[in-house]
Formats: sequence, structure tokens, C-alpha cells
Amino acid sequence: MNSFVIALAVFGGSTCAALVGMVLHVKLPDRHLDPNSKDVVKLVMGLIATMSALVLSLLIASASTTYDRQSSELKALSVNVLQLDQTLESYGPGAKALRDRMREVVRQTHDRIWSADGVRPEDLNSIETRNAAKANVEMLHRLSPTTDVERMMQSRAIELTDNISQARLLMFEQLGGAIPWPFLTVLVFWICMLFLGFGLFSSPNATIAVALLVGSVSVACAIFLILELNAPLVGLVRISDAPLRNVIAQIDQ
Repeated sequence: MNSFVIALAVFGGSTCAALVGMVLHVKLPDRHLDPNSKDVVKLVMGLIATMSALVLSLLIASASTTYDRQSSELKALSVNVLQLDQTLESYGPGAKALRDRMREVVRQTHDRIWSADGVRPEDLNSIETRNAAKANVEMLHRLSPTTDVERMMQSRAIELTDNISQARLLMFEQLGGAIPWPFLTVLVFWICMLFLGFGLFSSPNATIAVALLVGSVSVACAIFLILELNAPLVGLVRISDAPLRNVIAQIDQ
């Protein structure tokens, strides 16, 4: 289920809860809406509102951190790829075949992840990607350096290759950090109860209806942003592949 569907469900649930509250406002006997009852319900609503606001702020901060971390790791991955290409260039003609292969692997990996059908995060650790990484490491170890500079460049290239594999796997593993469904369900329940209370103490009119509608849209948008930021390689709010494209452009020169 994607972020838009979940946000739409939150909007529908909060709106329906507000409508139920308005109906109860008309149907309930007056003793249920006396000042004492209103004070107790308002205290409960205040408690729920405080918890909901705290949880929403924490979720937004956590999702934003996830997005920024993935973006930073992609930039670090791109830098390591560029450094690896420069290291192989410094090694000399003996690494030309490996350098050409690395360029092709980088382009193919980019095209698989950011494909025409959209970002495919599972390709970060696909069989093709793992086999290509393994083949590159084997070619690096098969190099036959004859000078100290070549041996130093080989060692540096192996280190950078390990860094690239580690960054790629780290990005892949962090894709599973989804928000737990029970956690999200409880939050949505709190939000619906809040809107039920808003409707319960509101006399039905156009102004109240518009205000509650705006509130429902705002909460749904907040949930949408949380879910989108928490999955930075899919959806509408995704990290850009610009760092990797820039690296491809430089190593192709």
C-alpha cells in the first residue's frame, strides 16, 4: 500500500469521525453536553492532542533523518566511485580493461536502480549487482603490479571497492526501516478521536465544516510526508540520482 493511499485513508477516517461527532452533537441529550461533560472531554482531547503532536513531530524528524542519511550515503558512494576510477587511471595501462568494465558496471547499476519504470531499490543488492561487484574484486586481485606505485594503487583500489560495496549494502539494509503498522494505527486512531471530539462540540455550519476539512487535509499531508521521507528511493519525494549521474559523466570523459 503506497503513501498516497494511506494518506487518503487518514483523510477519510478523520473526516468521517468529525461528521460522526457533528451527528452526535445533534442527537445526544443535553445532559451529555453539559459544562461538566465538556470539561472532561476537553481534558481527554487535550491529552490525545499532546500525544499525537509529539508522535507526529518525532516521526517527521525520524523520516527526515532517514532521507538525509540515504542522500549522504549516495553522495559518498558516488565519491568513492570517482576516486576508484582515478586510482585505476593512476595505476596505468594495466588497469584499463578493469577501468572500462567498472564504467560499464556503474552505468548498468544506475540504469537498473533508476530505471524508466521508476526507482527500484531492490536492485541495490540484486544478483546482477552482486556478481558484478564480485567480478570487479577478482579482476583487481589478478592485477600484476611491478612497481611500488602500482602496488599502492592496487591496494587503494581494493580498499575503495570495499567501501563502495559497504555503502551499497548499507543503503539496501536501511530501506527496510519502515514505520511499524501498530504504531501508525494507534496514531491514526488518536487523530480520528480528536476529530470526533471536534465535531462533537461544534454546531454544524459551513465554517466549521471547512475548518475540519482543512484540518483533515493537513494531518493526511503530514502522514504522507512521513511515509515518503521514510522511503527515499521510491514515491514522489525521492533522493536524486544527480550525484551518480555526475560521476558517470566525469568517468566517461
